Amino acid sequence: MGRAAAAEALTRVRKTLVSVPNLAKVMANSPALVKGWLALPGALSEGVIPAPVRERLAIATAQYNNCEYCLSAHTYIGAHVAEVDAEELERARDAESFDPHIAALLALSDAIARGRGRIDERQPKARRAAGVADAETAEVAGNLAPNLLADTDNEWPVVTPCTHN
Repeated sequence: MGRAAAAEALTRVRKTLVSVPNLAKVMANSPALVKGWLALPGALSEGVIPAPVRERLAIATAQYNNCEYCLSAHTYIGAHVAEVDAEELERARDAESFDPHIAALLALSDAIARGRGRIDERQPKARRAAGVADAETAEVAGNLAPNLLADTDNEWPVVTPCTHN
């Protein structure tokens, strides 16, 4: 991969996100990866799950993955961009919410992550009982995909994963 392709990939990131997070700099080793990384969240932003819920899903996944970088980034974005209150951001770390519908989405995401793609047979019944639509179920799985682990220097205000889960 040439420097020109990497520079072009980072220019796309800057245009989309205004700044270039360190994670994007790591991914710039593959411009195709950067393109995919930008495309999936962009597409999901047009879906049925709103940004405040997507940030909570990312926080729950980051906590489960013990990823300080992702936890820090999504906590910051959740508070300052998606405008989720601090208590809900904290509850998201445990895949919980005061809102029963959001709690069901977080529980589904957590079950998919912990089951490595497989879920307990009771999960579909629980999500339907909570009013989770099929489109939301599909998007929950889609929101798991971009939450990658990488050994990346953290430029966000640090949020350390809890050790209780």
